[in-house]
Amino acid sequence: MNLEELAVMTPKKFAIKIEELVKLGNGQTTYMDAILDYCEKHSMEPDAVAPLISKPLKEKILPNEIQLNFLPRVATLPI
Repeated sequence: MNLEELAVMTPKKFAIKIEELVKLGNGQTTYMDAILDYCEKHSMEPDAVAPLISKPLKEKILPNEIQLNFLPRVATLPI
């Protein structure tokens, strides 16, 4: 992917591509793995796709990263 393709890539298009990669993984691929795989395949730094990560995509990434202790746990009240 070159700079021109990245310029026309929208967060929605990026999220669709990541969803496709996750589905192809048959439950074995996390959203973060899919993003990193996408970056590797397109010879991009992960920092370059940061603006393309939409809020819904972040919400899908967050629980898995907390479970793997990549992000701190947040206190939740029992319901």
